[in-house]
Amino acid sequence: MLVTGAARGLGRAVARAFAAHGDRVAVHYGTRRSEAEATAAGLEGTGHVVLGADLAAHGRAAELVDAAAAALGGVDVLVNNAAVNTPHPPVGTGAAEWADAWERHVAVNLLAPAHASHAAARHMIAHGAGGRIVNVGSRGAFRGEPDHPAYGATKAGLHALGQSLAVALAPHGIAVASVAPGFIDTDRVAHRLRGAEGERIRAQSPFGRVATPEEVAGAVLWLASPQAQWSSGTVLDLNGASHLRT
Repeated sequence: MLVTGAARGLGRAVARAFAAHGDRVAVHYGTRRSEAEATAAGLEGTGHVVLGADLAAHGRAAELVDAAAAALGGVDVLVNNAAVNTPHPPVGTGAAEWADAWERHVAVNLLAPAHASHAAARHMIAHGAGGRIVNVGSRGAFRGEPDHPAYGATKAGLHALGQSLAVALAPHGIAVASVAPGFIDTDRVAHRLRGAEGERIRAQSPFGRVATPEEVAGAVLWLASPQAQWSSGTVLDLNGASHLRT
C-alpha cells in the first residue's frame, strides 16, 4: 500500500497503522527524506520502501504509484494524504502570491490525488483483486477556510473526486472514501495549538481537545478494510462533535 506525505504527522501514523496490520508500506515524501526514512525504519514488519516525488510536478504522482507497484509487487491500497496548506488571506495577499498559492494547492491537493488514483486504479484493475483508495480531506471543505481558501476549495474538490471515483470504480471491486478531519495534533499545526488560539480551537469540541493522528489513522485503516466496502463514496466526519456545538 502507498501513503503519500508519510514522512511525519498523520501520514506517519497511517503508515504505522497499516504496517501493524501486516501490510507492506510505500512511504512517500516530498522533501523530508530523512524523516521518511525514520518513518519506514520504525514500521513493524519488513519490505517497506521509501519513495520521493514532488507531487506538484506534472506526471510525478502517476510515476510514484508505478514505482510503488514495482517495489511492492502491486498497490492494493492508496492513501492520498499529502497536502499543502499555506496562508493566503484574500485581503492583504498580492496578486502574484495569490496566484502562486492557488496553483500549488490545486497541483498538490487535487491534481496529484486525481492522477495517483487513476494510476492506482489501473494497477488494481489489472491485478483483478479490487482495492481501496482513501482520501484525506478536511473539515475546511464544509466550514470554509478564510485565511486558506485554496486549501478549503481543493479539499472540497477532493471529496467530490472520491465520490465520483466510488461510482466509476465499484464495478471493479474498488472502494473509494474520504475522511474529513478538523485539527489534528501534528507538527504542522503545533504553533496554532499554543496560547489563546489553541484554547479556542480545542473548545470547538465538547471533548475539549483536538484529534490525535492515531485516531484519524484508525479511521483510514477501517475504510481500507474489507468490512468498509459498503462505505464507498462516504466522507467520514472526524471532528469530535465539534460541528454540533453552538
